[in-house]
Amino acid sequence: MKSLRLKAYAKINLGLDVSGKRPDGYHLLSSVMQTVNLFDELELTKEEEGIRLITDMEAAPPMEENLAFRAARLMFETFSLSGGLSIRLKKNIPQAAGLGGGSADAAAVLRGVNRLFELGETNESLESLGLGLGADVPFLIRGGTCLAEGVGEILTPLVSPEGFRVLLAKPSVQVSTREVFEGLCWETISSGERPDMESLMALLKAGNRRAFASGLKNVLERVTLVRYPVVADLKAAMVSCKAAGSLMSGSGPTVFGLFEEEENARECMNRLSGDFGSRLQMVYLTDIRKEYI
Repeated sequence: MKSLRLKAYAKINLGLDVSGKRPDGYHLLSSVMQTVNLFDELELTKEEEGIRLITDMEAAPPMEENLAFRAARLMFETFSLSGGLSIRLKKNIPQAAGLGGGSADAAAVLRGVNRLFELGETNESLESLGLGLGADVPFLIRGGTCLAEGVGEILTPLVSPEGFRVLLAKPSVQVSTREVFEGLCWETISSGERPDMESLMALLKAGNRRAFASGLKNVLERVTLVRYPVVADLKAAMVSCKAAGSLMSGSGPTVFGLFEEEENARECMNRLSGDFGSRLQMVYLTDIRKEYI
């Protein structure tokens, strides 16, 4: 096999809690994570030597800082691969959006190099390797619906909340994940701000979609919503448009709404486009993705 085309799927957080901080500075997380049908597109091609990244990103960071490039370099170094690799990356997932775009690209490259060079590594092996690139990478190697714990490395598959249409709205602001976590006083988070993970998992298992959607909580909202009021405005707008539930994904600023009715989702998409105008970078209607491939 000379080349391989891949899709790198975005994620949303259906619940996110922070319970502590390790001595090395990493926060201890608990999150119900879900892949959705918004994806970046990658093409990996074997070359004679070197690793090269070609991307359509308007404000691309230096190649050596890009997670897709770092993932390829990690695979070549870990498995002492000969030859080289070129990566063509078409970005559809907005950057710094709370949707895991960079981590999704890294996860796709780890999986892709494994297939392209016929290494035979398991997903579990790739997940362990990918954790060094970012907390979301292990989940995005697996995809679907999972409870992610620890610093993202402990994954428990869950029943998917099928049937929802997912409306994504990213405001035209850039949010630093590092700054949000630095601004979070996790010790002072009240029980009412935290998602009830046991309840959420039980509701998923029972197929009680509406009750599940009404219980979504993300403790990082206490930082991002204060700094960027447009995020709170988007949440309120989605709820007023009959979303069963609405939440900020990750550290933000993207807000998603879960809709039981297609008509309500499309009406909300049109309303957000009109009411928020230039304050919106993206509004996109998609759905839950149960499996990665």
